[in-house]
Amino acid sequence: MPCAEESCNYAMLDVRTSVPDARKKLTVGLGLAAAFTVLWLLADSITAGSVEGVLLLGAAIAGVAVAGKTLSDWRSGVYLFFVWLLFEDFIRKYMGNSMYIYFVKDALIGATYAAFLMARWRGEDSEKFRPPFKYALGLFFLLGLVQVFNPGSPSLWYGVLGLKLYFYYVPLMFIGYALLRTERDLQRFLLVNMGLAAVISLVGILQAIIGQDFLNPHSGADIDVLSHEVRMTTSGLVVARPPSLFVSEGRFFDYLALALTLALGTAAYLILRAKRRRKIVFPAVALIVVAIVLSGSRTGLVYMVASALLLSAAILWGAPLKLGEGYRLVKAIRRTFVFVTLGVALAVVLFPSVIGARLAFYRETIALDSPESETADRSWNYPVGQLQIALADSDWLIGHGIGTASLGGQYVSRIMEVPVTNIGVESGYGVLILELGIVGLLLWLVWTSSLILAAFKVLMRLKGTWAFPVAVSIFWFALYILFPRTYLGLSAYQDFILNAYLWLLVGMLFRLPALVAQEGGRDGS
Repeated sequence: MPCAEESCNYAMLDVRTSVPDARKKLTVGLGLAAAFTVLWLLADSITAGSVEGVLLLGAAIAGVAVAGKTLSDWRSGVYLFFVWLLFEDFIRKYMGNSMYIYFVKDALIGATYAAFLMARWRGEDSEKFRPPFKYALGLFFLLGLVQVFNPGSPSLWYGVLGLKLYFYYVPLMFIGYALLRTERDLQRFLLVNMGLAAVISLVGILQAIIGQDFLNPHSGADIDVLSHEVRMTTSGLVVARPPSLFVSEGRFFDYLALALTLALGTAAYLILRAKRRRKIVFPAVALIVVAIVLSGSRTGLVYMVASALLLSAAILWGAPLKLGEGYRLVKAIRRTFVFVTLGVALAVVLFPSVIGARLAFYRETIALDSPESETADRSWNYPVGQLQIALADSDWLIGHGIGTASLGGQYVSRIMEVPVTNIGVESGYGVLILELGIVGLLLWLVWTSSLILAAFKVLMRLKGTWAFPVAVSIFWFALYILFPRTYLGLSAYQDFILNAYLWLLVGMLFRLPALVAQEGGRDGS
């Protein structure tokens, strides 16, 4: 029998209020059971003298605490997830590259997704986002789903890996959109990331100066080579390539590119909006730049110079029309360059041999007039040659299946005991052809172009507003990852740190016009 409207509303209210109570009781019960289990296992590990066991239990406790917090508050869960994401490699190195640690982030982001959907169901987050490029991305996803069953793939497990690397973090786009309710949420996100970037950069700087063994243990053949790489100049100078908190120097370089892009946009934005929250940003920019110089990454150095010039010009071009705002941005850029110059100069004065070795390495391998220059080879000859190898593959038309040439394939082969694929090239477009065939490459270009075009339209809407510096930095990062960086290799897009940040930032970019339109959001101080 149909109920009256008022009684139905009360019934629905009772159901929704009872859900949190039931969830609290379940959380408390599971927490007590987990606590007793962890204490028992901890005592057993200490008795057995297993240091790794103690560390693993500590990580498990942290993971359970983060998951519990995430289920009760998905916004806090987002920050906890990204903190874990940035420090996960550091824990793995001390755990001998434990795969238990490797999969914690996937569980945490899964809990974040679940908490976000529950909040939506309760009506707490009613703001919906419909990506303008959803059809193009959907076609690429459908192709990836079909490619799981490609007969050329040795195992379905490679398909699972591929789906995870390409698509598992895509929902962060919706979370990034919903995360920004007011301008204060934006400031909080930017400042937290600047603090994290400063810490990670400082560790890398210390490793370059003190030695690569600083906070970087020898933890097994899997990652020892990656985390202790050294290059030599033609004159015999040693150039150590620090990994900072990560398992490889390559991941550190890619993270610094992200950190620098956000830092430049944040510095300009805070000059316009938040006078009381600037103290951390300019020192953080200086630390990031010094870390890039000391990293030994030629790609990182070139990206730093290009980003500084392009973003500075773009920020001035998109400055608010209000009298004095353009001058304030000039001051922000000038202050940034002053901090950077002081940071690099201090490093040169205190550690001339360390800086000198890197500058010699850059001069010898980047300058076009140097006989040892690798600029032409690494920017064109090598990636094009790798793409030609992919096109020469017998299965270039349909590919070998998603995930068969992706990052982490060695772990799939080892853990799941499936055959090794033995395919792969150092070209992002080449990897797409090997995995998804020529149609996969075409659909990749379609959806990435659609995203960049939609992002550019948002950027133009924000021209002349306080949000433009942040918007242009996000746009530049997305453009860099999806095009020139993918041209060089797909590892950047498939790297879980850059992939997660990419999708979260894309969602934030599309949210910025609504923040600008908020009447109460015009004073960010």
